[in-house]
Amino acid sequence: MSPVPPDDRCRLAMQTQPDDRHRIAIQVPPVVPQAHRGRVTAPVMKVLGMMSGTSLDGVDAALLEVDGTTSATFSWRLLGFHSERYRPEERDWIRRAIESGGPAELARLHAVLGERLAHCALDACARAGVDPRTVAAIGSHGQTVWHDPPSGEGRGATLQLGDPATIAEITGIPVVSDFRTRDVAAGGHGAPLVPWPDRLLFSAPDRPRALQNLGGMANVTWLPAASEGEPVLAFDTGPGVALIDTAAELATGGRRTFDADGELAAAGEVDAELLDRLMEHPFLRRQPPKSTGREVFGTAFVRRFVERREPRTRRDWTDVVATLTAFTAASVADAYRRWVLPRGVSEVLLAGGGALNPVLAGMIADRLAPVPVRDLTELGLDPEAREAACFAVLAWAHLQGLPANAPEATGASGPRVLGSLTPGGA
Repeated sequence: MSPVPPDDRCRLAMQTQPDDRHRIAIQVPPVVPQAHRGRVTAPVMKVLGMMSGTSLDGVDAALLEVDGTTSATFSWRLLGFHSERYRPEERDWIRRAIESGGPAELARLHAVLGERLAHCALDACARAGVDPRTVAAIGSHGQTVWHDPPSGEGRGATLQLGDPATIAEITGIPVVSDFRTRDVAAGGHGAPLVPWPDRLLFSAPDRPRALQNLGGMANVTWLPAASEGEPVLAFDTGPGVALIDTAAELATGGRRTFDADGELAAAGEVDAELLDRLMEHPFLRRQPPKSTGREVFGTAFVRRFVERREPRTRRDWTDVVATLTAFTAASVADAYRRWVLPRGVSEVLLAGGGALNPVLAGMIADRLAPVPVRDLTELGLDPEAREAACFAVLAWAHLQGLPANAPEATGASGPRVLGSLTPGGA
């Protein structure tokens, strides 16, 4: 898997001005740093977060300048956001490795993804006009290849690939990676990981709001008003765009890897009877904390769905995409009715690639009315930048020795410092 040619690289989505710093006074007891084990902390630092999600569409990188050494003194500004799409052959290779790869293929994927992530990080710095030597750390989530939540049969397990040593070797920047495993080791799901940084980045000062991510999987973070000390609520609501993407690819014989602008869904009709059956999936009724992945809502799920429908014509296929889009929207709305809306929600802000699908966003808005549904551009942030920004904050937290999981959301036995540090330089 070779790097994408420069002309194929996507965009530096936005760059804030120096005075556009976000400060939120959150009325919770400040987290006291644990032992730093020799790490040097600084009140102001640049950190870069990278995310390659379950949608398998590419790599997002967000470069932040962070001020403060505790959650009580935290403030931030976005220096730049850069996104790189995988080429179709790259995406296919990653998906095959995840779904059926053996040790040799997974080991190779680990190394090659490390190279890909490293070059994306350097590109993000270059496009933001930032010298990589001034970046304190890269927070790299990596590519999830397996996620097995805890159950009555025992603890969970999770695996993300994208070699941090390779990233550090190429960039010279320290890398914080492997964020999920400490929470899992403490009995948690290791997901969602974004509630703690979400609270620092996106809490409203005087009202509760919900952030709904629509990546490959969908997850919600309910944020109380920043002036209140109430715990956050966060969990996976079910599928995001993974089912829609797979159906779009099957419907077009591989010519499309996602339903751009919801065009296929808009041309089809929802099979209401089949949608009702899909909504009986046991994951949707499970109480939080809960998490899921492609092991549940992935290619195999879509293929079983297609076998029921037996689509033959383009119209048949558009009905498939429309019904799976409706299923994604309905699963989000169902989760809100069960667990989120009773807490009070002033607005819902959509994030992730699915936020750019007007049909999916419209279906969610219709089902959640009269609660306003918008996207993160309302806060001046590209909807696709949210998770990368969160992993920049998680890297900052690691450097400060701050616990950054949300045990109330993941089910872990307590707060934990997340991630492992790979030093930069030679």
